Amino acid sequence: MAYRRRIIDDTLDELFPHLAAISLDGAKGVGKTATASERANSSFDLSVVNWRETLRADVEQVVEAAPPVLIDEWQLVPETWDTVKRAVDRDATGGRFLLAGSAGAPTDARIHSGAGRIVSLRMRPESIAERGIAEPTVSLTQLLSGSRPRITGRAAVGLAGYVDEILRSGFPGIRQLPNRARNAQLDSYAARIVERDLPENGVEVRRPMALRAWLTAYAAATAGDASYSNILDAATAGDGDKVSRATVDIYREHLTRLFILDPLPAWIPVFNPLKRLTAAPKHHLVDPALAARLVGVSRPALLRGEGTCPGSGPDTWLGALFESLTVQSVRVYAESANATTGHLRTRGDRSSPGREVDIIVEGEDRQVVALEVKLAATVSDRDVRHLNWLEEKIGDRLADKVIVTTGETAYRRKDGVAVVPLALLGA
Repeated sequence: MAYRRRIIDDTLDELFPHLAAISLDGAKGVGKTATASERANSSFDLSVVNWRETLRADVEQVVEAAPPVLIDEWQLVPETWDTVKRAVDRDATGGRFLLAGSAGAPTDARIHSGAGRIVSLRMRPESIAERGIAEPTVSLTQLLSGSRPRITGRAAVGLAGYVDEILRSGFPGIRQLPNRARNAQLDSYAARIVERDLPENGVEVRRPMALRAWLTAYAAATAGDASYSNILDAATAGDGDKVSRATVDIYREHLTRLFILDPLPAWIPVFNPLKRLTAAPKHHLVDPALAARLVGVSRPALLRGEGTCPGSGPDTWLGALFESLTVQSVRVYAESANATTGHLRTRGDRSSPGREVDIIVEGEDRQVVALEVKLAATVSDRDVRHLNWLEEKIGDRLADKVIVTTGETAYRRKDGVAVVPLALLGA
């Protein structure tokens, strides 16, 4: 198949000619190898045993090869990271090395961080805009500018279409498969996490079924902020021999490092004018399709509205999965704009109700776009009340306010809120 450009390609076009080494980080299957291979003249695939053995014997081969050099799954031979770092120290000419890894930056004390030499970029599964189901008409980058652009566009994608996109996944190699084959691949992906990926990264999994149960409980908590204790309790209900909290914490740390868990942090603004902010992250897996498969929910069940979310989160599990799909896409767009993402929640008390904004995107100049996610085609005044409250609190710092829907038409309300179908939102 011909390569289909990703949003991160624009960032690479801008940065790689000037930077000697870039690491593309992300979970297995998000498309790192395909994207990096488009730019490489030489490549070393360390998922192949022979290549690992060859480089362990002579790691300097990566420096001697014709640039740009791709080192795929570099974390399987961690010495390659230090070798690239030293090579960049000697020669910082742009466009020399691309490292693709499905584990986070080195944690071994013997391996240098690479800070200042190796720049990391995050890749996630395909955003809605990258899937080509509609042509985006609303740019997150433009929203961040504070220009309050005119909001227009129409997309013939309804609720059923978004359910299909949730279940098809954003993994490029999985989403084009027929339904049964796709489900088999997602099952295999989940099994590989427990059986191979964690052990390959030095984590001993003594009770694979218990870890699988915890992952399933985490998936069920998608888009909520249920405590990790509650997730553990849900995973071990009726189990007299429970997994310890310390063991689960180790699993959680490494699953995050492998980019399988992708929690959305709480937004804590600098020079904070807001009170009683919570610090708990919202739970998300790398792809909502994986969450749906772990829990075992079907398309008809989702459309019937079956399932509720533990802890604070959307009312239905389909709402949670749609929010997760939106978060996944917005993160791709935000990173393209060099912006950060989080969520906002305040604790209520007798004098003031708690407030929540599903996604906060903060640009380099501290300008903010606030986004609420609604599993519906219509929008009421009640739906936008927290967006308008936030504007009252932070004033001109709020570049724009958006409610993301499953409707067909994009427009701007009289109160300034942009109503945008997810399929029409892009970078």
